Amino acid sequence: MTQDFFQAFILLILVTDPFGNIPIFVSALSTVTPERRWRVVVRACAIAFFLLLLFMFFGKHFLQALQLSEVALRIGGGVILFLIALRMVFPQEGGVFGATEGDSEPFIVPLAIPALAGPSSLATVLLFSSNSQSDVVVHVGALVAVALVWLVVLLGAERMQRALGERTMTAVERLMGLILTAMAVEMLLAGIREYVKTLG
Repeated sequence: MTQDFFQAFILLILVTDPFGNIPIFVSALSTVTPERRWRVVVRACAIAFFLLLLFMFFGKHFLQALQLSEVALRIGGGVILFLIALRMVFPQEGGVFGATEGDSEPFIVPLAIPALAGPSSLATVLLFSSNSQSDVVVHVGALVAVALVWLVVLLGAERMQRALGERTMTAVERLMGLILTAMAVEMLLAGIREYVKTLG
């Protein structure tokens, strides 16, 4: 169970990428008054958390309603993760999710969605859907732990960016991208193996 928790925790950290999202949050909060910034961060983290939790519990019903198989989702999720990982390894202008514009206080977009609860993280928690009570406890616990990491990292985003510098932040994001690339390929291969089994 501990190993499953650790794997789920690491995967969620990689797909939500709080460290890589630091520049996005700093940029989006630049027009917000300093005394309100912590509230915006907490609100964005809460919205993303509950959205991912919703997808985790009702993921299978969502798949059934759309007539999608778990194999298709696993392969599709692997492809999305791989594309996100490529943008992390080879940074582009605007970051992983593209440039964001606007001079008002951000509400849901782009901080909660897609920065934290983007396509890759939604696809990941859909894969966590399980009928096993122990699996549910592990995955919910991992999501709670990841949400706490979001809060710690993003509440100190401005200080962390100033302390580490742009080069260090880029190096960290590229390292996380390399790890995510390997996990994406593994997810894709697992989906292909499952698909091949259905043919037999």
